[in-house]
Amino acid sequence: MPIQVRERVRRHRRSEFDLRRTALGFALVAVLLCGAGLAFRTALESAERHPVVAGVSVAALVAAAVAVLRRRRSRRAAAEAASAALEAVYEVVDTALEEMPEPAPGPESVRSPEPAGWQDMDPYDFEEAVAALCRRDGCADAEVVGGAGDLGADVVATTPDGRRLVVQCKRYSSGNRVGSQELQRFGGTCYAVHEAGAAVVVTTSTFTEPALEYAEQCGIVCVDLDGLTAWSGAGAPPPWQAVHPVEG
Repeated sequence: MPIQVRERVRRHRRSEFDLRRTALGFALVAVLLCGAGLAFRTALESAERHPVVAGVSVAALVAAAVAVLRRRRSRRAAAEAASAALEAVYEVVDTALEEMPEPAPGPESVRSPEPAGWQDMDPYDFEEAVAALCRRDGCADAEVVGGAGDLGADVVATTPDGRRLVVQCKRYSSGNRVGSQELQRFGGTCYAVHEAGAAVVVTTSTFTEPALEYAEQCGIVCVDLDGLTAWSGAGAPPPWQAVHPVEG
């Protein structure tokens, strides 16, 4: 009988000891999970500015968990935890890099629409884009005035040297060239009506030879698609710099 009693006591003591270890194990897991969640949240919040630091923080936390696993579990479990830690670091860094805002472009990086898009614009958008080019190159007051009764003036502005700039915009397809009659109508109003000190015609197409001859006689600068491409890409000076005012 005494032997049986001792066996019962031993079983009872072993059961108490196992329960204590289980409780401690759950507490340790809870602490690790809370710490991992807090560190991961902190890493995500700081990843936008310091993605590498955030990744290192996550790696350090999981490394501590790996150390515990090495003491309490097998090496295989530790290796799996290390692999999971590495994947978590990569995910944090990738997320941070994707969410980082792009730097604002500086003045020298501001560009007008690409050449391929000029002919895709409607006439009003084209006039607005030309006015934007004028403002970019120093004509701060450039504005679109085109419409019914504009008498050939689509964009007006003041050049940096104080002249009145009058621009006519022709958003044409590549096969529709600007002819001499259109230049003559513009030439009849740009100086007498609009008092232009610099007159420019800009088109997404090209000019006929008679149109170019007339423009040269009247001091009108003609800018075709190639010239517009060079101007918008800052590869050519503003067209009003080539204007020679007509005397008399």
